[in-house]
Parts: sequence; C-alpha cells; structure tokens
Amino acid sequence: MKTGMTIAVLGATGMVGSRVVNEARARGHRLLALSRKPARHHPEDSHVTPVAVDANDAHALREALAGSPSHPAADAVVLSVRTTPVDEESLAGTTRTVLDLATRFGIRALVVGGAGALRSPGDRHLLVADNPAYVPAGIRAVAAAGVTQLRTCQSHPDADYVYLSPPALLAPGERTGRYRRGTDTLLHSADGSSWISAEDLAVAAVDELETPGTDRLITVVHDGERRSA
Repeated sequence: MKTGMTIAVLGATGMVGSRVVNEARARGHRLLALSRKPARHHPEDSHVTPVAVDANDAHALREALAGSPSHPAADAVVLSVRTTPVDEESLAGTTRTVLDLATRFGIRALVVGGAGALRSPGDRHLLVADNPAYVPAGIRAVAAAGVTQLRTCQSHPDADYVYLSPPALLAPGERTGRYRRGTDTLLHSADGSSWISAEDLAVAAVDELETPGTDRLITVVHDGERRSA
C-alpha cells in the first residue's frame, strides 16, 4: 500500500473531485487541489494546496504536476472533470494532456470517467452508452463523451493509468466504505439498482491509488441495498 503520497486532483471543486480531496486528506495524503477557481482551505490545513489551473492549459498543468517552491511534485494525478455543455473534443484533449504528462513524470493517472464506456449486463457487445435502458436520449451525448475519453486512454498504452467508471447512478450521499469492484461491465447492487454515492466512489478512487490493480478499466457499485431518504 502506498502511503503519504502527493495527489493532484484536477477538477478538485467538482462533485467527485472535492470528495477525492477530502477522502485522501483524511488518510494522510497531501493534495494539490487543481481547479480553475480553487476552493479556499483553512490556512493551517497543510495537507491541501489549492492551485489555479485551467484544464485546457497544458503548460499550467505541467507546472503544477512538476512541483514548485510552494508545493511538491505529484506522485499521482486524478482527472475528474466534466464539460457543460458537453464538449467531447475538449474532454479528450484534457485527458490526452494528463496522460502525456503522467507518462513524462512517471506517475499514475486515475481518470474518473462515465458509465457509458462499460458493457451492458447480459450483452457484452452493447455499450451502456448505446443502451436506452440506462441512457435516455437526453444524456446520450454525455455518455458518448465518456466512451471517447476511454478510447483516448486506450490510445496511451505506455501510460500508467486506470479508468474508473461509476455505475448508472452517481450522486452525493453517504460515505459507507462499502462497494463492490468490477472491470468492464456495469454492476448492480443487491436490490437490483446500479448506483453509488460520490463519497464511496472517492473511497474506491483512493483505494486504487494506494493499492493499484492491474486492470485498466474498472467500475464499482454500492455493496448493499440503497436506503430510502
């Protein structure tokens, strides 16, 4: 298990990114919280260093990962960004930049992607992105962007990366620490739903950084039934 890492999180103010920052900080890791408009942290919180970085600025991202007098170089980088409205080309470009830099610096990259890149349960030839049972027409563009992002990762075989897909439903909730891990196929919980809280997805992300597996594509789902609000 890797401990005491410096983890750069790109998209650190987003739903997943902010929770990865909190989870990793609670485990004693140092965080480089990278975002266009960094969140303020308590001055005495030496574990988190906010860094202003535009995901489209390759030079600024390179400088952030390389380290500076104000913070150490990153040991790993988490990419957790989304574009609104959906910009497939921009997302692929940012992913490509992160993987190129991770390879250059010899660090692991964890890409938080989308469920659309997974295979449908019962039909390995049908991607979730193309399955109307999981992806209605209104969010098909979002799912397609996730597929493109995975393809971008797969075009970087020399990079040390893992693509983490959430299940069908991802939303803020409770940190339980209970999840089940899979590879390339969408998972369901015991109650038949396919969901996980953003807090537990962050648990899975930091677990994967601390104890890296060999799979390049993984997914997780809540281990248990979903409790009603």
